[in-house]
Amino acid sequence: MQPDGLWRIIRIGLVGLVLAAAVAGLMIGDSWLWVAVEWSPPAQLRFYAPDGFDTLTTVTLLAAAPVKAVLLWLILRAPAPGPLDRRAKALRLLLCLAVAYMLVLWFAIALLPDVVGAAFRLALWTSINVLYLLVIRWRSWALRTAAGAVFAVDLTGMANELLDELDLPELGSGGIVGPVLMLSGAAATVITVLGQWRDGRWSRGTLIAGWSSVGVWALVIPLNLLFAEIFGGSLATTVVMDAVGLVSLVWLAATARELPTDDRLADLPPARRRAVRVAVAAVVVLPVIAAIHPEQNAYRTYTGTYTGTSPGCYDPPSFGDLEPAERDATFLCLARSTTAGIPPMFPDNLSDQAILAYGRALCRAKDRDEQEVILKRAGSARPASGASPWDLVYVCPEIVGATNPELLRSTAETKAAHDAYIAKENAKCRDPWPRTKGVVQATANYFLFVDGDPGYLVHDPADEAAEVAAEQATDRSYDDSAGIGVSRSAALIGHVEDVSDLCLTVKALRTAPPRRTAGWDQVDEVPIVSLSGRLTVPEKGEGEVGAGAPMPNLAIAGKGGYRLRVHVRIGETGEEHLVVVFPGTSRKRLTLKP
Repeated sequence: MQPDGLWRIIRIGLVGLVLAAAVAGLMIGDSWLWVAVEWSPPAQLRFYAPDGFDTLTTVTLLAAAPVKAVLLWLILRAPAPGPLDRRAKALRLLLCLAVAYMLVLWFAIALLPDVVGAAFRLALWTSINVLYLLVIRWRSWALRTAAGAVFAVDLTGMANELLDELDLPELGSGGIVGPVLMLSGAAATVITVLGQWRDGRWSRGTLIAGWSSVGVWALVIPLNLLFAEIFGGSLATTVVMDAVGLVSLVWLAATARELPTDDRLADLPPARRRAVRVAVAAVVVLPVIAAIHPEQNAYRTYTGTYTGTSPGCYDPPSFGDLEPAERDATFLCLARSTTAGIPPMFPDNLSDQAILAYGRALCRAKDRDEQEVILKRAGSARPASGASPWDLVYVCPEIVGATNPELLRSTAETKAAHDAYIAKENAKCRDPWPRTKGVVQATANYFLFVDGDPGYLVHDPADEAAEVAAEQATDRSYDDSAGIGVSRSAALIGHVEDVSDLCLTVKALRTAPPRRTAGWDQVDEVPIVSLSGRLTVPEKGEGEVGAGAPMPNLAIAGKGGYRLRVHVRIGETGEEHLVVVFPGTSRKRLTLKP
């Protein structure tokens, strides 16, 4: 079989596999669909979409599958035949390696320490850029020199990433370096395509792919903003940008494929070739060396935004409410915080960049002992305290989110999850006396702190001495065999078992109901007084104890005396309480069922 025929079979097989896997993923489940279309492990799906795909993301994945299949077909075209010199062979090999890395090899390298990946990318693209300068026939010293300068700035960004992974001082503020390096990446693509056009050996299709690659750079920011505005930051944005990004690989693969040529210019004399090498090396390396310099003083990028005593450190914003650029500032705020007289996590003489680097190292620590070693190395005044996921989520959400996905939520998402949990727990409780309708009534789950709450209150919240009455009722509940303590306008009703919640139903009747004790473990009746015309049960606030739904005013007759009949039982669903309130002036305490 001819090599071209074998290559074509491989292309058909791989592209067909991508399409078949996408169809299978639609039927098998989200994890398979994610792997088939995104070519990423299922673990990333659990980070991006722990609750599964929404409809928009599923539709976007299905639309992206054929688009990526077409682009993959273009990437896997067979190399053009023809002679190659040593430099062109090396450039073709490195370009193919870059394409393979961005398609599949990135996952294998991601399993290694981050510093290995950063060093690999720097070495790979340094070699490619140097060979670009030597292999492409620029036909202009000015254009070649401009290309070398742009390549140097692009490589500086990769060097900056490597410095970050090595916990060394970085080149400067991420707010300045980031946009500059993004523009330099686009400029490097533009100038390379210009060089290919002047060289003449690359086809019009390759040049179109190159200019389309520049278009991808131009679309990154608008597409992100557009999708975030329309779809609220849906995962569909990531899917679209990933598919569009393959255009750059089509261009790199085409550049490698069309390197052979039969009409090369005459080689330069040896002395001139050596001069060219020295000039190219100087253009590429010297700007990088000049840009790397030690920090003489602690550099504080965010000093004007947050400080250790900033009010934001007491109650930092939720991770999901922050833009990426704000997350580092929030972590620095927490890391420098001296609230309640506690020493900061890091000493004041460390730069922002150093603290962020130590923070990412803490994320990768295996346990608290390893965190203590890192903090000691940083000079922390409290190394034994370690760092909590609540702080570290701002600098390494991908690590913290894998074990604590709830920390990635926004305030709205947290509230929605809280409300859903309350509704779910309330739904477990049923009215134990459905045929006896109260003038007002409610059924809900009552949430308690484990081992921290004696029970729940039925009280007059408008009583001027409400707090004193509640304290006295609580103290008296410990001395009562039924666990019910009464102090004029407050009654503390204790729980029988060691529970964190119980089902509570309250009803207000105009007259005393019949003594129904069947099915209950204990029934007691106690007096209570409403001084303001109100009697109710506290409702739960976020992070507090209380009823999971609003409780009505049980003092239906206004100010005066009332009777509380408390029914308690332990069933299959846990502990269950029924409190019936009706007007009555008797001060007697009755045990209807011991």
